[in-house]
Amino acid sequence: MDPIKIWLQRNLKGDPILWAIVILFSLISIAVVYSATGTLAYKKMSGNTEYFLFKHTSLIVVGLGFMWLAHRIDYRYYSRLSLYGLLLSVPLMLFAYLMGGEVNGASRWMTIPVINQTFQPSDLAKLALISHVASMLSRRQQNVQDFKTTLLPVMLWVGLICGIIIKSNASTALLLFGTCLLLMFIGRVPLKQMIVMVAIGVVVGGIGLSTGQRFKTVQSRLESFFDKTKPVPFQLEHSYIAIATGGITGKGPGQSTERNILPHPYSDFIYAVIIEEYGFAGGAFVLFLYLAFLYRGLKTVMNSYGAFGGLLSAGLSFSLVLQAMVNMGVAVGLGPITGLPLPLLSMGGTSLIFTGISIGIILSVSRGEREIRPMTGEPEDTVRIPSKRASYA
Repeated sequence: MDPIKIWLQRNLKGDPILWAIVILFSLISIAVVYSATGTLAYKKMSGNTEYFLFKHTSLIVVGLGFMWLAHRIDYRYYSRLSLYGLLLSVPLMLFAYLMGGEVNGASRWMTIPVINQTFQPSDLAKLALISHVASMLSRRQQNVQDFKTTLLPVMLWVGLICGIIIKSNASTALLLFGTCLLLMFIGRVPLKQMIVMVAIGVVVGGIGLSTGQRFKTVQSRLESFFDKTKPVPFQLEHSYIAIATGGITGKGPGQSTERNILPHPYSDFIYAVIIEEYGFAGGAFVLFLYLAFLYRGLKTVMNSYGAFGGLLSAGLSFSLVLQAMVNMGVAVGLGPITGLPLPLLSMGGTSLIFTGISIGIILSVSRGEREIRPMTGEPEDTVRIPSKRASYA
């Protein structure tokens, strides 16, 4: 056991509990996606269910590989890389919107040449925007109340990125906008400036949504959710059936019946399949894992010596967990239908890679703080955060 323990200590830096949570999520994802792709395999692969099992497992391994690489990089470098990511993501998103592949009435995807893998530029934009907002706020902590130096540059980037995304993906844009507002709140931006930000967001978002591809879809989904006289949408009806028949302990792994009826049971409604197969206990356990993930991410924020590291970890943690809460809320009828997958569990392509990078950055922050502490010469549990935290460019 000693050589294994030494190898783990040398290669898996950062928060060990966060590592354990992610690995556990990966194992659950492989099992549930394998079960949920049965109908898809029958239709597209002549019943070869192992095809999606191997494909999804390989993508998870690749995602974990990118997570490992990201956590080995000093998190302060992401402050500079974020701007390049934004400058790259804007033309890519415009290209995907104007000339990309259209699926379900939305042009969000572009195909990467050679490997023939679809890619959503909005995944890159989300990661880059959260990192850049954290960077801008950390560098302006002494002038956080100045509209021109603090709110204006944040407002321009948030408005530009969310305004482009909302034209083809309203739920992602709203979630990203909400995450940026949370970052501003944590970064001590005055309430008046945040209200101005919300007002501008409503105007820009409204224009982008009304001129985009998803306005009628968003309108119909909101009407279906708020107008109780209308019949329950097909997806939600069978999601309710899956949840109701799951009971406390579920039907057992691979025993879901609604996976054969639900649209996208391996993505948008994978939480319903989890409850059907593993019951209320399984659904509660998955919810607990997400809350534990958020707790460990915020614990990294509390231990952070630098404003940038704390804001970066908070933004990425909230982004992943809020998306999970929205997905699970939709499955149980607490919100209108969206196209958001369940992070760390749903079957995906390059989204798994960007999720891995995001978690790797959180681990990089926790790793950096753990390595800084011994330099103080004090026991780790007695170190106190300095009154003037460092900020990084």
